[in-house]
Amino acid sequence: MSDKTVVHLVRHGEVHNPEKVLYERLDGFELSELGHEMARTTASALANRNVTEVIASPLTRAQQTAAPLAEQLSLPISTDERIIEAGNVFAGKRVSVGDGALRDPRNWWHLRDPFTPSWGEPYQAVADRMREAITDARQRASGGEVVLVSHQLPIWVARLDAEGRRFAHNPRSRQCTLASVTSLVFDGSKLVALEYQEPSAHLLPAKP
Repeated sequence: MSDKTVVHLVRHGEVHNPEKVLYERLDGFELSELGHEMARTTASALANRNVTEVIASPLTRAQQTAAPLAEQLSLPISTDERIIEAGNVFAGKRVSVGDGALRDPRNWWHLRDPFTPSWGEPYQAVADRMREAITDARQRASGGEVVLVSHQLPIWVARLDAEGRRFAHNPRSRQCTLASVTSLVFDGSKLVALEYQEPSAHLLPAKP
């Protein structure tokens, strides 16, 4: 039996969010039509891999993103609370620069520390739970491949953790676009490679 195991971290597709609020852990936010297309495209990119399990965050958008792949592979979708989105005090609010919550002085205390960060679940806590979920998935899929459908921040923090990099970062620097695949390649329990692909890149909005 091969000791090579691959854990694919898939970010969910585009969400229907006409009010442009920070939805974070709020449930009920579903994929847009484009998001469903992204999910199908990413599923097609993984369908010929040796995937033995499909695991998703409990949030609707992650479950919907996992569905096309699970259907193609005739696998059930397992749910893991540990790969849910990070908590954030601004959930449900508009938080663009100069807009909504960021203009309210009552919220400025939450912005005091970008390193922990002070506005949400600590990066270290996110890294710890993601590492546990990845380890459990890797052990169950030993010698094969497993897909975890999660969210941008948890996936990015998991990558920083795997690479031994500091957690504090500029959110705009994250390499984790919608429906992207961050793959952790293990030889036994040792991480030997990290790969990244964007199967739905052609569906992403053009950058100005």
